Amino acid sequence: MIAIGSDHGGYRLKEEIKKYLDEKQISYIDCGTYSEERTDYPIYAKKVAQEIQAQNADKGILVCRSGYGMTVVANKFKGIRAASIFNEESAKFAKADDDINVITLGGDYLTVNQAVCIIRNWLGTEFKGGKYAERLKMVEEIEKENMK
Repeated sequence: MIAIGSDHGGYRLKEEIKKYLDEKQISYIDCGTYSEERTDYPIYAKKVAQEIQAQNADKGILVCRSGYGMTVVANKFKGIRAASIFNEESAKFAKADDDINVITLGGDYLTVNQAVCIIRNWLGTEFKGGKYAERLKMVEEIEKENMK
């Protein structure tokens, strides 16, 4: 299950991404926003992160104008590994090397086709494990020390 959310700047792209997910019969939870009316990105990054923490979803997609604000907020939550992704190659490496569980997309910089290609590559890539899993254990230890 994927939790998906956007602010007003990412709303249009989020709606197009939902069409792709529907077409591929990929289940998702829409965490808002539900219009282009001005709103604040931290609200939706928080909702998506909480859905993952509650185990209602195992992955997340966030869309704002740049992708950066959503990344900052999502990474404030224990267990969330969010990255701003701008092309197919970065989507593959984010998943393969870092097991990124939340991707953030910049609605001002990506076409619908580019976003779909990114999502397809992210979902279709397996985490490598091995030394990369060892590194993620180090990240978990840092979270334990700093996220009280």
